[in-house]
Amino acid sequence: MNDENKVLAVANLREFFHNSLDTALSNQRVDAADHTAHYIVNLLTLYSRADELYDHTDDGRRIKPLAFMLSDALEAGTALERDQALRRLGDVALFMAGFFAHSFSRKLIDIDYYISMGGGAYGHLSESTRAPVGFRDVFLELAEKFQRFVDVLNEISAMSCGNNDNDILRLYEIWMRTGSTRAATRLRCLGVEPSLFSVSLQTQ
Repeated sequence: MNDENKVLAVANLREFFHNSLDTALSNQRVDAADHTAHYIVNLLTLYSRADELYDHTDDGRRIKPLAFMLSDALEAGTALERDQALRRLGDVALFMAGFFAHSFSRKLIDIDYYISMGGGAYGHLSESTRAPVGFRDVFLELAEKFQRFVDVLNEISAMSCGNNDNDILRLYEIWMRTGSTRAATRLRCLGVEPSLFSVSLQTQ
C-alpha cells in the first residue's frame, strides 16, 4: 500500500467515526460541543489501531491497568508528564468502556470502575493550568458527561440489538451499575422493562 492509499484509508476511517458519532449523539440525545466531538473522533481513529491502544512490555503487548496509569500520573516528575498520564487514562477508559463493556462481566473490575476513573482523570485535566483553554473545556465536558459518552460509543460499537439471555442480563447489570439510559432503552427494545425485571430477579 503506497502512502497515498494509507492517507485515504485513515481519512475514510475518520469520516466513518465522524458520521457514526453524529448519528449516535442524536439517537442518545447527547449534546456535545464541536471541539469535544472532534476530540472523540480523533480518539476513535487513533485507538482503532491496536499499536496505539496497547503498551509494549517485557511480557508483550497489553493494556496497562488503569490503576497503574493513575500511579504514573501521581508519580510523574513534571506537571506535563502528569497531564499526559491522566489524558491517557481518560482516553483508554472511555474507549474501553465504550467498546468493550460486555467483556467486563467476566472480570473483577466492571464498567462503573472505568467510568469513575476516566471521568476523574478528565476532571483533573479540566483544572490543569497547563492545558489550553479550549482543551480544558473539552476535558470538562468529557468529565461531566462521561457516562453519556460511554452510551454513545456503546451504540457505535453495537451491530445489532442483542437477543439472548446473556445479552439481556448483561444489559440489566450495566443499567443497575451505571443508570445507563442506553442500556435501559436497549432492554425495552428487547421487551424488558428494567424496573420490573429487577423485581422479577429479586423474587427468584
